Amino acid sequence: MENKELYNRIEEALNQIRPYLEADGGNVSLVEVTSDSVVRLKLLGACKTCSMSMMTLKAGIEESIKRAVPEIKGVESVNN
Repeated sequence: MENKELYNRIEEALNQIRPYLEADGGNVSLVEVTSDSVVRLKLLGACKTCSMSMMTLKAGIEESIKRAVPEIKGVESVNN
């Protein structure tokens, strides 16, 4: 049950940033949380091919997730 709560908290954090991603034709999907507390995400739509996607991932998405779920150590993309 704890794992489901963790995923829900991460999804809530992603839902806070999704409108900004969607405004540019992109989105993000939660793939998994590793045993060492790294969130693995798949960038979708325009985010998948955008030259700024790594900045968005680190400065936007990662910070939002870590602020909402402090036990998360990092965020990485499975696209690259």
